[in-house]
Amino acid sequence: MVVYQDTHEARRRLFRMFFCHSRSSQFITYQVPFISPSKSSIVEVVKNFSYFHPQSVASSVFCVLPSLKMGVAGMSLTVKTDNTGSASALERGAVMRSSDPLPQSTPVVQGYDFNKGVDYKALLKSYKNSGFQATSLGLAIDEVNRMLDCREQPLDPLHSDITEEDPFIRRRSNCTIFLGYTSNMVSCGIRDSIRFLVEHKMVDCIVTTAGGVEEDLIKCLGDTYVGDFHLDGRILRDKAVNRIGNLLVPNNNYCKFEDWVTPRLDALLEEQRKEQKIWSPSTIIERLGKEIDDPTSILYWAAKNQIPIFCPALTDGSLGDMMYFHSYKNPGLIVDILQDVKRVNKMAVRAANSGMIIVGGGIVKHHICNANLMRNGADFSVFINTSSEFDGSDAGARPDEAISWGKIKKSARPVKVYAEASLVFPLLVGETFATRHFAKKSA
Repeated sequence: MVVYQDTHEARRRLFRMFFCHSRSSQFITYQVPFISPSKSSIVEVVKNFSYFHPQSVASSVFCVLPSLKMGVAGMSLTVKTDNTGSASALERGAVMRSSDPLPQSTPVVQGYDFNKGVDYKALLKSYKNSGFQATSLGLAIDEVNRMLDCREQPLDPLHSDITEEDPFIRRRSNCTIFLGYTSNMVSCGIRDSIRFLVEHKMVDCIVTTAGGVEEDLIKCLGDTYVGDFHLDGRILRDKAVNRIGNLLVPNNNYCKFEDWVTPRLDALLEEQRKEQKIWSPSTIIERLGKEIDDPTSILYWAAKNQIPIFCPALTDGSLGDMMYFHSYKNPGLIVDILQDVKRVNKMAVRAANSGMIIVGGGIVKHHICNANLMRNGADFSVFINTSSEFDGSDAGARPDEAISWGKIKKSARPVKVYAEASLVFPLLVGETFATRHFAKKSA
């Protein structure tokens, strides 16, 4: 038996643990199981209201509560448990439930043991059984490797595509890989991972935003710098320095870009007038890739390797600004987006198998998924972004939602990694594309 002196603090703790009280009431009223000093009996302490707290019965806690009135001091409060000395059946039934057996194939959580030394290959392999988003990344690595296994299979002669006149959309392998990424991936160092994939012909089709196009070109003309997320925007504006997260782009880079791109736009317009050529976003991007002549560029390698880059929102960025200014100086340039819808959909429809790797969300994610709807869904899919589905956004939608639309096949095993891509995309590339590339070179 434990006895508490009836102080304000003791009463406050008791109320918080077991009872509900009315702050507006002068008296606090309880109905509780009560054991008198002589023998057990149930009494009711009544004033303004009664409240029966089920926990006091479930845990077999009994309180000796003489008439309590706020402000009365010097009274004793006794709390004791029942006399059985063991938990009730109700308690044990709630807490000590027996588990149903899990399937024998269920993985056991096991992280990497650094007592084995620093082995990054083994560390990444351990991710799949580590839990949370480490497991998601491990599953994404498996999914991309399945995609590449399919790609490396010989193409069925029935699926040969030698009659396709457009070399950019001609079927190349047993699995056509669509890569989508947002502009911030090019602003940061992920650009180099993407360039590696394009340089070595590891993907077949790219969909990106206007920033994904222009940032690649601008980096060939001037450097982007690492700054800080918390730099004062007012000060940066006065200094003509633009901030992308914790990256800094001097505005001079965009001035250089205008000087570089304006004569190219003049040339596009001239060809349109003389040759009746109608440009699409992807054919403009191809031309710019040829013109930049810089092997650090994604566009350079895409043009060289005849990998189409689709950008349905080509005007939504600095390139659009340059086109806007150009329309005053030299009006008349026409850009036909319908050509590109036909090209990207055609690639999906004609694919023997289809894989999607989408980094980020928005238009790039939907454009690739919608193209794969035309073939009743992609066979392999990996999404990497930080968005959640609670707001109904396309970016946040889980792969299961895409299955409901027919954009991913019902038989597929798609994976979404909830992570910031600059952390995980290079790891994904390293454990899949790059590993295979260097294994072939050393064979």
